[in-house]
Amino acid sequence: MKKNQKHIVSAVKPGSIAEEIGLEPGDELLKINNVEIKDILDYMFLVQDEEIVLSVLTKQGEECEVEIEKDADEDLGIVFENDFMDGYRSCRNKCIFCFIDQLPKGMRDTLYFKDDDDRLSFLQGNYVTLTNMDDDELNRIIRYRLEPINISFQTMNPELRCKMLNNRFAGEALKKAEKLYEAGITMNGQIVLCKGYNDKDELEYSLKELYKYLPVLESVSIVPVGLSKYRDGLTKLEPFNKEDAKEVISTVKKWQKKAYEEFGLHFVHASDEWYLLADEEMPDAETYDGYLQLANGVGMITSEREDFYIEYNDLLEHQKRNPDHQKVKITCATGRLAAGLMEEFAKRMEEALDNLEVEVVAIRNDYFGEMITVTGLITGTDLMAQLKDRDLGDSLCIHECMLRSGEEIFLDNYTLSDVSSALQVNIDIVKSNESFLQTVCGIYHRFD
Repeated sequence: MKKNQKHIVSAVKPGSIAEEIGLEPGDELLKINNVEIKDILDYMFLVQDEEIVLSVLTKQGEECEVEIEKDADEDLGIVFENDFMDGYRSCRNKCIFCFIDQLPKGMRDTLYFKDDDDRLSFLQGNYVTLTNMDDDELNRIIRYRLEPINISFQTMNPELRCKMLNNRFAGEALKKAEKLYEAGITMNGQIVLCKGYNDKDELEYSLKELYKYLPVLESVSIVPVGLSKYRDGLTKLEPFNKEDAKEVISTVKKWQKKAYEEFGLHFVHASDEWYLLADEEMPDAETYDGYLQLANGVGMITSEREDFYIEYNDLLEHQKRNPDHQKVKITCATGRLAAGLMEEFAKRMEEALDNLEVEVVAIRNDYFGEMITVTGLITGTDLMAQLKDRDLGDSLCIHECMLRSGEEIFLDNYTLSDVSSALQVNIDIVKSNESFLQTVCGIYHRFD
């Protein structure tokens, strides 16, 4: 933390403890129980007690202490100018597979920031390499029981890890995982697989070493390296093929069998891309141990299919047929990875609702390169270029993961309004807290 970091109150929630004790915007929080506050994690931990003492510097310049009695874990109702109460820690590595290094110029500045912050691992589920974590921070994680911690292992071969992360301390940093294991801090792991580097025998070795951390290490995901077309001057990496994918899945199944027999966990999981590339069926829902790595693309197709059919069966039970309903056409634009699943859903929706047509368009990623197939990296540029000559019908449906969080802006800075105007169509967003079925039904009944 910077020495001049100040924790300034920007707002006080109405009816809160902070309002009751007279805190105001502009006041500065100095300490809790005589402990200086480093960041939001210190704050979250220290305010859990039923009796606390706040040291405050008022905006008038008066330093005072306020004693508070409250329920355990009760929120104080303070909003700070800096939500994180500290700056983010940037990555010290130069990984051969880093996707940020493969971004074109001219995108939003925030997209080029590489974080490697264990606090974001706890708060937001980000993955960390452990190379940015000193002993004090490691001890704080253990003391506060900040779990789960998500770790980008990549390989358990220290020498190879130094090479892949381009950091001479990367191998030594693996010892921190050992300390987290000994302290019983729940971990989840990730291996970004790079062909010719950490695959095959190296992958077997890494899984053998990581297996020693079960069941504290609950899961390890294996994801293929993402390769954009902007790799000039970067380490040459090759894409995986169908046979590679089959070999990865075979390795995963072998370790899953061993782990399940011993611990009742499947332990290692291949991301959905491997099964699509290998042209193999997705695993059953039970295989994913509660979808511990869903945000990492592990089990997403299985999970979405499972959720869809629960809603779909309910729809069939309660939906009244209406052959006279106005004809409605919806175009769904998605990444190539999810296109097959969306086509399945679209067909089922057409069967359930009279006079509904749902066309799924798999958007080719020309902006980043054809090897990028996920929906979240589709840009306004590609949407406009590939949909401009189509009959899009009454609505264009896209997922909100294409947009900046909380805003209507694509990765390439085009706005939702820009794309809607260019294509002359209304755009409906499938929100993360809703579903494709709910969105389609909402559009359909708009034309009742």
